[in-house]
Parts: sequence; C-alpha cells; structure tokens
Amino acid sequence: MTNSGTTQRVSVIGLGAMGAALAQALLRGGHRVTVWNRTPAKAEALVGDGAVLAATAADAMAASDLVILCVLDDAAVREHLEPAAERLRGRTVVNLTTTTPEQARSLGAWAGGNGIDLIDGGIMAVPAMIGGPRAFVLYSGATAAFERYREVLGLFGRAEWAGADFGAAAMYDLAILGGMYSMFAGFQQGGRMVRTTGGTATHLATLMAPFLQAMAGLFGQYALGIDDPASYVPEQSADFTVGALRTIATAADESGTASELFEVLLKTVPGI
Repeated sequence: MTNSGTTQRVSVIGLGAMGAALAQALLRGGHRVTVWNRTPAKAEALVGDGAVLAATAADAMAASDLVILCVLDDAAVREHLEPAAERLRGRTVVNLTTTTPEQARSLGAWAGGNGIDLIDGGIMAVPAMIGGPRAFVLYSGATAAFERYREVLGLFGRAEWAGADFGAAAMYDLAILGGMYSMFAGFQQGGRMVRTTGGTATHLATLMAPFLQAMAGLFGQYALGIDDPASYVPEQSADFTVGALRTIATAADESGTASELFEVLLKTVPGI
C-alpha cells in the first residue's frame, strides 16, 4: 500500500447520489477510482471522468487497497462484504452506510476476524456538500488505517475521528441527526401554531433560524451538565424549563394544534 499524499487505488461500492459524490471527489483528488453499482448506467458520468467500472462488486473490491461502501443499509453492506472476505484480507474497508452502533461493532468484529481493517463512518453532509468547507465525516474503528488514509478521506470533508470503538461514529452521527429532526419537528409544530393567528410558517422561519443559531452557542454549556452533572450549575432551572414547555403545550392545545412533542420534551428535562 502507498502512503497518504500519493495516488491511491480506491474502490467505491454504491453509486447513489452520495456514493457518486464520493467517487467524484476521489477523482478530483487525482486517485485511481474503481466503481460498481447494481445499475451500471449510474457509473457512466464517472467513467467519463476517468473511473473504471468493475463487472462485479467483488471485482471492484479486489482492485483497490481502500474500499468504500455507501449502500442502503447494514444488510446490503454484509451482502457485498461477506462473500468477498478472502479478497479483502489485508485491505482497508470504510463503511459510509448509515447503520446503528451495534451493527458497526458487529461488522468490526467480523472484519477483524477476517484480517480486514474496518473504519466505520457517518457523513454529515448532503451530496452537493461533499468536498466543500461545510462537510465533515465522522470515523471510528481501525485507528492506524484511519491515519494511513486520513488525507484521502479528507477529500470528502473534514475527517473527524470519533475513537476506536467501531460504534462511535455511528452514535455521533445519529445523535446529530436526532437533534436535526427534533429541530425540524419543532419548526413544523410552530408553523402550524402561528398560522392560527394569521401568521405564516415562512415568516416564522425568518425569525426562528437566527434565534436557534444563537441558541446553538449554548451547546457547550449544556454539555457540562451531561459530562459533569455533579459540578454543573444551570443558568436556567429545571422548574423554569418545565413551566415553559407546559405553557407552550397549553398554547398548542388552545390553538387546536395539540402535539405530543412537548410531553416528550418534558421527559428530557434533567431532574424531572
């Protein structure tokens, strides 16, 4: 295998919107890229840019020292990797498919038993962001392999190491996505509420976005209460938070837009 900073042989399995964006970033970085997809037509643009289309997934994986998977789910990952175990021995596999932490740990154990270096990852970007300044990708698992290929992986976005626990990247990934979906749920509920007063969700968006961006600056403060609750002194008491959530829930009821969201949020208040 070559050292980082030189041309690498890299294979990408799965050419959906995200997989294709990853392969394109590798090509822009000057690497020798082999690709495979169930529907070969999806590889046409990449082949035109210099990628090599393999006849089978196993052939693609055998063509490179670094193999990247971006497929539907854990079952699809296993479907491709397990029959190719012998071909993958001594190589590095980076799984950028969204899975659970336990699925990542199970795959890590399987890889270790077959002499394969596994890095699990979570992509914090949409396809159009790949290779741009706002994209980052979380990685965990085989530490030495990550360091070996850090520069290559950095072509997708900032390479953020989460730790040797194979499930760490997946857990950070899902924690961040959980926060995102919670935020969107709050906006959707708020949009329904303001419309009952003649307002619009469009106007709410212009008000809520900058406010939430400012509130995100408090994450570090809240983190202290999770990491070291014994010494944490909150700026706002749990009673105040509970009262605010109950008032919001009452307003939703009164407006005819009642939601279970606020009861769920009440259960997350520390000490309640």
